Parts: sequence; structure tokens; C-alpha cells
Amino acid sequence: MDSKEIQELSSRAYIIRTDIIRMLGTCGSGHPGGSLSAADIVAALYFKVMRIDPKNPKDPARDRFVLSKGHAAPVLYAALAQKGFFPAEELATLRSLGSRLQGHPDMKKLPGVEMSTGSLGQGLSAASGMALAGKMDKLDYRVYALLGDGEIQEGQIWEAAMSSAHYKLDNLTAFLDHNGMQIDGPTTEVMSPEPVADKWRAFGWDVQVIDGHSIKEILEAVEKAKAIKGKPQMIIAETVKGKGVSFMENKVGWHGVAPKPDEVEDALAQLVPYCFSAGGGVVYE
Repeated sequence: MDSKEIQELSSRAYIIRTDIIRMLGTCGSGHPGGSLSAADIVAALYFKVMRIDPKNPKDPARDRFVLSKGHAAPVLYAALAQKGFFPAEELATLRSLGSRLQGHPDMKKLPGVEMSTGSLGQGLSAASGMALAGKMDKLDYRVYALLGDGEIQEGQIWEAAMSSAHYKLDNLTAFLDHNGMQIDGPTTEVMSPEPVADKWRAFGWDVQVIDGHSIKEILEAVEKAKAIKGKPQMIIAETVKGKGVSFMENKVGWHGVAPKPDEVEDALAQLVPYCFSAGGGVVYE
């Protein structure tokens, strides 16, 4: 991968961030912190890694993505719209009555959503089931899941971790958006999951720890994960909650509070300059 492509993907991540801010500012509610922190991971997966076709969203051979931390729905909606699963104009309907873009993803309403999520802890189980089905059906698709820090305090996560290793689901790669915060405060104070990497290794997973805002490291980690045989893979992505917006970064109060109009203006002023690729391949629209 050359520097131009990495820059284009980084620009794409920042376009996703601008969409997140615009969506939340319009509807007046939602979760900016963990949506912004995951943008680089989601951009890399949707615009480089995954085998998906917006014109054929139910293709049996497609790769799957499960947003286990479903409250970060804005990051998924932004990626799906940019990828062409639905019109970008629909982003403005986030959390509106009758909208397909509810506060948590709904697989029965919105194309491209593989699993309805929001009850924390359940998404990894669904992803594990999809990966097992792929093995049973002898299909070569891969399943990706995105987990949150607070979410891994749920017992069901570890049941899914255990079963995924037991069935040797090497077609399953999970990312942990490891920004160290949850709605009630720092995870180490609420219910410490540390040492995170050691726990996943103990459950039989291959583990990598990366910079979750480095497109290069994300893509390299995915390629390494694809080469692992006989084990599911966990990529612990060290991230910054609220990434890209100075007054949101590392502030737990921005977990689930939407920006006001003046804050939207400030945030976009910070984000938009990063939406232009040096190579000219991706620009903010």
C-alpha cells in the first residue's frame, strides 16, 4: 500500500467524522465520543478490506461487519452512506421517528447492517455465529466485529470469546476500540478489564495491539490476522475518545451528548481540513 492510498483512507475517516458531527448536531442526541474514535477502523474496513457490494448487500459470499457497540451507530451509518448502501441525504434523519437510521442499527430496515445491536455484549456472539456458519457452509467470507471498552465488562463477551476459540474460528477478526472510557468514567475505575491483551490470549485468541488511528497499522494488522490459522483474532486498537475534535478528546462527558450548533461549527472547522486527500482521490463533499 502506497502513501497516497493511506492518505485517501485517512481522509475518508475524517469525512466520516464530519458526517457524525453533522448527524448528531441535527438530531440533538447520540454518541459522538466512541463514534469518532472508531472512524479510522471503520474507514479501513469499508473502503479497503471488506469484500462487499452495495448493489448486492445479501451476497452469500460477502464479508460481514458487526458493530457490537451499537450505540456508535453514527460511524456505521456514515460509512454505509459513503459506500452507497443508501442515499447520503438520509443521514440527516438520524434518530427521527420513522427513520431507518435509529439510535442503534436495525438489520431489518437498513441495507448493509448485518446485525441489530445495542444490547452490549451480544454482537460478538452474533459475529461468532456468522463465522461458524461460514465454516459449515464452506464459504470463504470473513467476519469483523467492533467492540467497546465498557462492553467487554459483559459476561457474554467472554462466552463468545471462549466458543470462538473452541471452534477455531480463524475467519473471525474482532477490533477493540480501546479508548479507556465508558459512559460512567474511565474503565479502570468503573470495572477494570486490564490486562486486556492477556485476557484475550488466555481465551485462545491471537492478539495484536496497534495504534487505532494509524491506517497503516490497521491494514497491516488485518493482513496478519488473515494469515492466522486455527484461532480467532483480536486487534486491540489504542484510540482517543472523541478523536479529531479537540474539546471532545479524552472527555468522558462526550460519550453520549450531542454538540450544540456552535460546537458543531467549531468541530467541523477542525475536521474539514483533514478531509482532503493529498493525492486528490478523496475530497469532502
